[in-house]
Amino acid sequence: MRLECGKGSMEKRGFAATFTDLLLALTGCLFILSASVVLVLNIRVIYYHDMDALHLTEEVDLTKEQIRENYDALIDYNLFWTGEDTLQFPDFPMSENGRIHFAEVRRIFIALQYLMLGSAAVFFIGEWGKLRRGSRRSLKLTAILSIALPLAAGAMIAANWEAFFVGFHHVMFSNDYWLFDPATDPVILILPDAFFLHCAVWILAFVLVGSMLCMSGYCLCNLKQENRRIR
Repeated sequence: MRLECGKGSMEKRGFAATFTDLLLALTGCLFILSASVVLVLNIRVIYYHDMDALHLTEEVDLTKEQIRENYDALIDYNLFWTGEDTLQFPDFPMSENGRIHFAEVRRIFIALQYLMLGSAAVFFIGEWGKLRRGSRRSLKLTAILSIALPLAAGAMIAANWEAFFVGFHHVMFSNDYWLFDPATDPVILILPDAFFLHCAVWILAFVLVGSMLCMSGYCLCNLKQENRRIR
C-alpha cells in the first residue's frame, strides 16, 4: 500500500504500519469522534437556529426564550463540568421513563467527554513521540480511518435517516423509553427528529475536518523533511 504525500520521505518506500501505529491511529479516531460529538453538544447555536427554522414555537405554547431555557437545562445536565446532576425542566413535566432515558443519555455523553480527554492525551503525546522519531505513519492512518466513518454513516443517513435514527437507539439503549409520549413528556415537542439529523450532519462534518487536519499534518511533516534533505 503506497499512499504518498510529497517526495523524498523515508516512508514513501512503503506503508508497513506497526502495531503501535495502528493503536495510536485508533486512539486518534476515538478522539476525533468523541471531540466532534462534544463540540456539537456545546454549539447551542445549532439548536437556536432550528428554533426558527423548524417553527418550534408553533409546537408548544412557549416563547423562544422559554424554549431556549428548557434546552439549556438539558445541555447543562449532560456536561460534567457544570455540576448539574439533576434534570429539571423549567416548563415541562417529566415521566419516570423520561427521567430514566435522560439519565442514560447523560451517562453516554459524560463517558464521551472523558473519552475525549483521555484519548486526546494519549494521541497527542504518542504522536509527538512518533514525530520526534521521524515516524508519521500513525498520522496518515488516523486520517484514513477517520474518513471511513463519515463516508459510511453519511451513506446510511442519506439512504434512510429514520432507519438510521431508530437503529442507533436500538443499539445504544436496552429499552424503549426513548419513544416519548408528548402527553407525559412534552419536551419531545421541542426536540424534533430534524434537529438530531442536523446534529448528525455537523458531527460527521467535524469528523471529516479532523481527518483532513491529520492528513494536512502528515503532508506538512513530509514537506519539512524534504526541505531538510534538499538543504
